[in-house]
Amino acid sequence: MTQLAFSNAQAALRKPSLHRLMSVVTALMIAAYGVLSPVTAHAELKITVGAGNVQPMPIAIAAFHGDNASNQEIGRQLAEVVSQNLKRSGLFAPLDPRAFIQDVASLSAQGPRFGEWRALNTQALVSGMIQNDADGRLRVEFRLWDVFAQSQIEGMAYMTTPQNWRRIAHIISDVIYKRLTGEDGYFDTRVVYISEDGPANKRIKRLAIMDQDGQNHRYLTDGSYLVLTPRFSPTAQEITYLAYVNNKPRVYLYNIDTGRQEILGDFPGMTFAPRFSPDGNKVIMSLATSGNSDIYTMDLRSRQVKRLTDNLAIDTSPSYSADAKRVVFESDRGGTQQLYIMGADGSNPQRITFGEGRYANPVWSPRGDLIAFTKILKGRFYIGVIRPDGNGERLISSAFHVEGPSWSPNGRYLTYFKEIPVGPGGQQRSAKLYTIDLTGYNERELQTPKDGSDPAWSPINP
Repeated sequence: MTQLAFSNAQAALRKPSLHRLMSVVTALMIAAYGVLSPVTAHAELKITVGAGNVQPMPIAIAAFHGDNASNQEIGRQLAEVVSQNLKRSGLFAPLDPRAFIQDVASLSAQGPRFGEWRALNTQALVSGMIQNDADGRLRVEFRLWDVFAQSQIEGMAYMTTPQNWRRIAHIISDVIYKRLTGEDGYFDTRVVYISEDGPANKRIKRLAIMDQDGQNHRYLTDGSYLVLTPRFSPTAQEITYLAYVNNKPRVYLYNIDTGRQEILGDFPGMTFAPRFSPDGNKVIMSLATSGNSDIYTMDLRSRQVKRLTDNLAIDTSPSYSADAKRVVFESDRGGTQQLYIMGADGSNPQRITFGEGRYANPVWSPRGDLIAFTKILKGRFYIGVIRPDGNGERLISSAFHVEGPSWSPNGRYLTYFKEIPVGPGGQQRSAKLYTIDLTGYNERELQTPKDGSDPAWSPINP
C-alpha cells in the first residue's frame, strides 16, 4: 500500500454531543498518493444549486476498504449512509455499486482506474479506507475524485470511536456536498419534533429527537404532559418548547446533553411559539393576556422581559432575521392574517404579504434571503417562501393540512408536517414529517416510529 503523506496542519472537528457517546474527533488534511500537489486545471466539477430543477450529478460511492472483517462491514455501511444522504439532497445520483468494475481493495491501494469509472458515466468518485489505531479508535480516510480530470479534489481523515462511524458518514457527506456545490452541507444535524400517538381526541404528545435521516431516534419527554413547538438554540445543545403541566402553559428550556429542564418563566395568560435569537441570548415569543396577543422577548441571562408590540390585534409567531436586526411575525392588524416585518426593537412594522388567503408560521431563513410560511387558501394548506421585501412568493408544497416549516442550516431545504384524515369517515388523523428543497421537486417523507408534527431542524452539530 502506498504510504500516505499527511499534512502537519490539524483541524479540530466539532465537539460531539454526549448522547452519542462520541470521542473527540480529529480531522487532518491528507495528500494525494505520494506528494501533495495542486489539482490539475480543468473545467470545475461543480453543481449550480440555484439553477432551478438541477439534473443530479452521477457519483460513485465505493465501500470503504477495511483492514479486517469488522471494518469492512463498517466501510460498507458508511458508504451506504453517504450515498443515501447525497441522494436525498436531490442533487446527486449515486450509482449502483453492483455496476462497479474496480474492486475496493485495488481502489484503496492503487487509486482509481479512471477509464473504468468513466465508462460508467460517473463524474465524481468517493473512495475510503478504515483502519484500527493502536488506542482502539478507528482512522477513517476518504478521498473525492474528479473522474474526467483524473485528479483528487478533496481528502480527509478522521479519528473516532467505532460507535461513531455514522456521524463520520454525515460529516463526510457535508464535505462532499460543500466541495461540489459551493454551499455548506446539512447532514450532520438533528431534528426535534412532537411524536404523536393515540386517537384524535386523546393524543399523546412527546418531545423526540433524531438525526436528520431518522436514525438515533429517542424520546425526551414521557408523554405525561402536552408539549408543543420545540425549537433549537443556535448551539444545537438546548431546545425551547411549550408544555402544559397541570394544565398550565409554560415555556421550558431543555439541555440535550444533560437532560436538565428548567422553566423559562411563568407568564400571565397563554404563551405561544418561543424561538431563540440568533446569538442564543434571547427568546422571542407571543403572550396572550385578556384575549389579546403581543410579542415579547426575554433575556436569558437577566430574565428581563421586553414588550415589542402593543395593539388590539393578534400578533404572534415571531422569528428573527439571521442578523438579528429584524423580526417577521403574523398579525391580523390589517383585518386578515398576514405577515409583517419590524425592527428587532419593535419599530416600523411593515406588511409584506398581500395575496389571497391567510399567512401564518413565518420563519426566516438562516441565509437571510427568504421567509418560509404556511398559507391557507380556499380550505387548503400550503408551504411557501417569500423574499423579505414581499416579492417572489412561491408555493412549494400543499395538502389537506400542512404546517410548521423549519429551515435546514444551509437554507436550502425545509422540513414540515402533513396531516391527513384517516379511518372510517375520516374521524382520525395521521401526521407525518417531510423535507423538500426550494425547487419543490424533491419532497420526501422523514420516517418516524409514530406520527410526528412541529419539526425543527438543528444547526450543524457542535
